[in-house]
Amino acid sequence: MMQCFHFMVEPAKTLTAKIKESNKRAKREKREPLDEDQLFVVDLARDLNRVCQRSSVLEHIWGLDDTWPSSLCRLFILQWAAMLESKKRPMQTDGWPEIDEVKNPDVINEQDLLQAKTVILTWIKDLRAQPEQSVWPGEPVAKVLEDLQSAWRWGRAPNLLTAMELVMWTLMLQRPDKDTIPQQWLMWKQRTQKIGAISYIPQPVWEWISDAAVEVTLDLDTANPDLLITDDKRMRCGFERKEVPNYHQRFDGWWCAVGTEGYGTGRHYWEAEVGERDWRLGVAKESALRKGFKSLNTDTGYLSLRLERGTELKALTVPFTALPPGLIPRKVGIYLDYNGGQLSFYDVDKHLHIYTYNESFNEKLFPLFGTVEIVKDLVIKSPAAKGHFLCPTSCLWA
Repeated sequence: MMQCFHFMVEPAKTLTAKIKESNKRAKREKREPLDEDQLFVVDLARDLNRVCQRSSVLEHIWGLDDTWPSSLCRLFILQWAAMLESKKRPMQTDGWPEIDEVKNPDVINEQDLLQAKTVILTWIKDLRAQPEQSVWPGEPVAKVLEDLQSAWRWGRAPNLLTAMELVMWTLMLQRPDKDTIPQQWLMWKQRTQKIGAISYIPQPVWEWISDAAVEVTLDLDTANPDLLITDDKRMRCGFERKEVPNYHQRFDGWWCAVGTEGYGTGRHYWEAEVGERDWRLGVAKESALRKGFKSLNTDTGYLSLRLERGTELKALTVPFTALPPGLIPRKVGIYLDYNGGQLSFYDVDKHLHIYTYNESFNEKLFPLFGTVEIVKDLVIKSPAAKGHFLCPTSCLWA
């Protein structure tokens, strides 16, 4: 088997020459030389750019303006080899192959990595036989690639990994229905990497999410009596409990309330400004119990994120899933794709993915809000109109 692998990978002399050239260039530019895995990604970017139209953004990768850490290169190689292999199996209903979640770079086996490179190089052999600029990616992908180039230049996107993925997918399938590729890419990323899958969501994809915006109003009959709610959009804890009817749907333990409308189909998006203190956001299933202080987690009918003590962000799975401090947001976007089986959380200010729940829904889901703040309100926000963004237009499309 190893003989087969060595037959497929580049000849040793060619690889050695590339590493030497990388070392010479690194000395001239006073940076670290590239290793074998980084050079593999560089060469792949050049091959993709040669065939795919409107993919000039990849020149920043093979021109070494955007170099990735070795760990990211290794993960990319493993994941896309798995994607190529999965083409041999039936597609999911959303058109994307099913693959395992991303591996921990600390447990990557060298044998697995070598085999993954073999799979990709076999595919590249056919790709290199295609004429230059022979594949049109579709206007939606082309617009995303333009946005990614601008975002990377302005420091909003840490690297051009997303550009590589979208071009790779376009060339891998070369199917006629390309208009939905960016949206399908989002759903696939959130399925295969539940935590922090996307460090920058391209503006055209963000607009697609925002197009599902709904107006959420708090149901006062579900609100904990300790909560002060103004105009059904702002909430915080008061200093004394109000005398209100103890309806069965009312929270009487945790300081929470849900929206008036539950969703049983379609796409829905809403936002909440949470500040720096403790909060809870997500959805409650229609059958979920709301009395007492029983944990509001996936076992009791809740899909949510919670910030504790201002520093501990958790997805309330069973057991809970601790999330990196770097993902703690000030303004949270919640996106529900009921039919697609995803509930996702984003940092609105950074266009950053935080966490996604993936499951098949079979009952209505109600937007959930909770806080222990007694000074600053948790505010339910109306998502910005399509095309509006914190960064000036020149920043997005320069």
